[in-house]
Amino acid sequence: MAEPLWRPTPEAAGATRMAAMMRRLERQHGIRLPDYAAFHAWSIEHPQAFWRQLWDDAEIVAERRGERVLESPESMPGARWFPDARLNVAENLLRRRDEHPALIVTDERGRRRELSYATLYRQVAALATALRDAGVVSGDRVAGFVPNSEHAVIGMLAATSLGAVWSSCSPDFGFQGVLDRFGQIGPKVLIAADGYTWNGKAIDTRARLAEIANAIDGLATLVVFPFLADAPDLDGIPGAVAWDAFLDHDAAEVDFVSLPFDHPLYLLYSSGTTGPPKAILHSAGGTLLQHLKEHRLHTDIGAKDRVFYYTTCGWMMWNWLVSGLASDATLVLFDGAPFAPEPDALWAMAEREGVTVFGTSARYLAACEKQGLRPGREHDLSALRTLLSTGSALAHASFDYVYRDIKADLLLASISGGTDIVSCFALGCPIRPVVRGQLQCRGLGMAVDVFGDDGQPRRGEKGELVCTQPFPAMPLGLWNDPKGERYHDAYFATFPGVWAHGDYAEITPEDGLLIHGRSDAVLNPGGVRIGTAEIYRQVEKIEEVLESLCVGQQWQDDTRVVLFVRLREGVTLDDTLCRRIRDTLRGNATPRHVPAKILQVDDLPRTLSGKLVELAVRQVIHGEPVNNREALANPDALALFEDLPELQPS
Repeated sequence: MAEPLWRPTPEAAGATRMAAMMRRLERQHGIRLPDYAAFHAWSIEHPQAFWRQLWDDAEIVAERRGERVLESPESMPGARWFPDARLNVAENLLRRRDEHPALIVTDERGRRRELSYATLYRQVAALATALRDAGVVSGDRVAGFVPNSEHAVIGMLAATSLGAVWSSCSPDFGFQGVLDRFGQIGPKVLIAADGYTWNGKAIDTRARLAEIANAIDGLATLVVFPFLADAPDLDGIPGAVAWDAFLDHDAAEVDFVSLPFDHPLYLLYSSGTTGPPKAILHSAGGTLLQHLKEHRLHTDIGAKDRVFYYTTCGWMMWNWLVSGLASDATLVLFDGAPFAPEPDALWAMAEREGVTVFGTSARYLAACEKQGLRPGREHDLSALRTLLSTGSALAHASFDYVYRDIKADLLLASISGGTDIVSCFALGCPIRPVVRGQLQCRGLGMAVDVFGDDGQPRRGEKGELVCTQPFPAMPLGLWNDPKGERYHDAYFATFPGVWAHGDYAEITPEDGLLIHGRSDAVLNPGGVRIGTAEIYRQVEKIEEVLESLCVGQQWQDDTRVVLFVRLREGVTLDDTLCRRIRDTLRGNATPRHVPAKILQVDDLPRTLSGKLVELAVRQVIHGEPVNNREALANPDALALFEDLPELQPS
């Protein structure tokens, strides 16, 4: 068993919401739950009792819950949760209506705005009334082409208060990227900004907005709010209405529409790097219940917390963050480049705002270390108690960096799930220790396992991450997939009746998880499966390497491993550095992990949410088309991988 990097004190663990729920369950059911492993086991052995108790503990606002918890539990897909319930998600996020801060809104330009719960409620009431007057009814789609500002939160809450389905993407998406998403779903109303800033540069999006509005069939109303200018000129956007003019209503109350548990709430999109993005439809009740579990139990979020996640409105972590309003927390929003105007901008913001829960990506933490930032020494992070990381596997070295240079007394929670479930399969746990390199636990109520190719569980071995029982946050399906065929093929074709998530994973002796990369990016040299994350963990320990990307190339009737590295400015890949990379992999992994080729490139392609795109690189080096370059933040980077002489047969 590995030695923990951090463990909660017995007093701290006992004071958590998770421990309180365990004690209630022990009293009510006459059971013993001595630790998290026992709690997790009970939650999947008695799923209906668990989710019913969570509903009650969270005091969900609903017209009714009903007695039935799960209909057709043997069906996956097909199970229905709380089939008699009626509720509204926006009402649950807006149940607090006092002067307590709901949103603190910041950006890279140093602007700051604070909205109380009362102010947020009033602005949602005004927008909801305006949307209703514009003809929006339950089931319509309202879309946001929006930076991470209060307007996005107000738009989502107003739309969903009416029963409309909210869908958003960030304003750095190009025309085709937006059309690939919103063009599928036909929004009745589009809410957008006049532009955004990135790394000190202002980008005006009004011309793109006009193009988008003309291309979306059925769009009735385009509402534009100021983000760059105080009063942007909208003459070049036919039919556009200014935010303030659209919200010119005196509505004091929100008329929340009561809806079924499985009423649609969100449309989110897969990355779309190998084809058009899938539009994934998520349920209102399932999303709310799952997020309440993850916030209150796994992250111990409450009214005293200030919760920050570095995200755009095109990543599911924005949806996850906004649900923090249902736990009475204060949400801290930030829009812009994470290292602007100074490299430590986000840590300075965390100090200034007293952030207690700081969420980011694994890539951001690795970049902080590479830049030599020492946030814990340079900033007062005394309020910070939890650091969340997702987006990719958190390298072992990043665990060391966090506890050495950010804060020693801190719950570091590497979490993993995805857009597909708008939540997590693996999470943090405030009553468990943190072990280097590991995700702490499988989520409560989630029957997560690792299967071999034969469909049998594998403990201590690598395999496919699966979920063997229904869970409330399972998506309703894919948009424009009336028979559910594409939905089935995406998640249930590998193991019938079992959700296959597409991650290559391993359950550890400590009952934690390791994520070794995406299954579709797993390397297979000589028939041995290797997760790309295993290679990145070792390579990015090397000081000269800023980041790396690894793919398998078909070569002489086998697969050979090719590693691309982006190096520090002024560093050139030479034989000495190549040898160090190979020796590091051979010594800390296995000889199978040593790449056949190591090549230096100036840039690596990534999605708009910052994830490196292995599949697109693999397609390029094999001469195959990359069908959806609009999904990339830097599509020009793909040209660096075309016709490389080092990858051609001799």
